[in-house]
Amino acid sequence: MGTPNRIWCISAVHGDIEKLAFLHNQLSPHVENGDRIIYHGNYIGYGPSAADTLDELLRFRRAVLANTPGMLASDIIYLRGAQEEMWQKLMQLQFAPNPTEVLIWMLGNGISNTLYSYGIDPHDGIEACRQGMVSIAQWTGNIKNAVKSRAGHDIFMTQLFRAAYSERQGTSMLFVNAGLDTRIGLEDQGDNFWWAHKEFECIHSPYLFFKSVTRGYDPNHKGLNFTRVANTIDGGCGFGGSLVCACFDEDSEILDVLEC
Repeated sequence: MGTPNRIWCISAVHGDIEKLAFLHNQLSPHVENGDRIIYHGNYIGYGPSAADTLDELLRFRRAVLANTPGMLASDIIYLRGAQEEMWQKLMQLQFAPNPTEVLIWMLGNGISNTLYSYGIDPHDGIEACRQGMVSIAQWTGNIKNAVKSRAGHDIFMTQLFRAAYSERQGTSMLFVNAGLDTRIGLEDQGDNFWWAHKEFECIHSPYLFFKSVTRGYDPNHKGLNFTRVANTIDGGCGFGGSLVCACFDEDSEILDVLEC
């Protein structure tokens, strides 16, 4: 993501279209050429308006690029969250050795409302699992068609990054969805970006050459937490809490916090 002047980091949304639209209205006047905007994933899941949330993300992207001279498409970065990772796994459900168990677990962890937002009944998926691989493939095919019916959604879901970092020597910043295991290298993190939240809470010294690591989702919902080396900007959006946008300068110092 280069060496931006300021980085605006937006926490997990979880399908809360109203909070996202309100935050976008707050953020819009502040964005300048040389800034970066990073969304920390979990756009879908739990909340009732996942499909509309993706529409709002795409709308705001168009507005920022149109109204901010010098702003590039690469200046707006979308990370993959646990919800988006589960969604991709859902599309391969027919290959799971125990599809019914996998689907029930996913439905209990946020996927159910996302399916409803696309007009898909989760109960049809459970029935398809009982009938076998062909029925599951037909059901996931219906999901893919529903996603394609919303302009840009299928492309959006394939353009998500696992992590992002700045490249300024001595003050580089790393941005992840929910977790990080400091005992292993960045390229070996794998699913840790989504599931190693306990390890993230144990970060008390700089990881590799990064001055700080920032995540946008805390599964334990402990609220905002800023330290010299590890930051959590999750306000609990989708679980009755707030949606947060934190602004960092080029030296990893917090400049502003927008919350709604």
